[in-house]
Amino acid sequence: QVQLVESGGGLVQAGGSLRLSCAASGRTFLPLAMAWFRQAPGKERDFIAAISGSGGTVYYADSVKGRFTISRDNAKKAVSLQMNSLKPEDTAVYYCAAGPFAGERTEYDYWGRGTQVTVSS
Repeated sequence: QVQLVESGGGLVQAGGSLRLSCAASGRTFLPLAMAWFRQAPGKERDFIAAISGSGGTVYYADSVKGRFTISRDNAKKAVSLQMNSLKPEDTAVYYCAAGPFAGERTEYDYWGRGTQVTVSS
């Protein structure tokens, strides 16, 4: 089992930045791929970004390319999501996930409980 705990959410004005973190515990962190998803009220959960176990391959949803950056620190068993130029439509609950393969359409076996991000206009 892998436990994931997100942090770093909050309220920010449009154009601002936030950095989300996800701490993993339990079984080995490697070579799990890590990802971020988000779910806005009344909408489905959407893929945001993913990173391979080595950190050498990353994937982004078109909606966040150039604004969000995913990274990982395997020594600390953590993955981060740097979010810049935030827009009101980025408002959502953000979830960290872990699984065997990185990608937008792959299945992730472990999920955190989420952290709220609210972007005011």
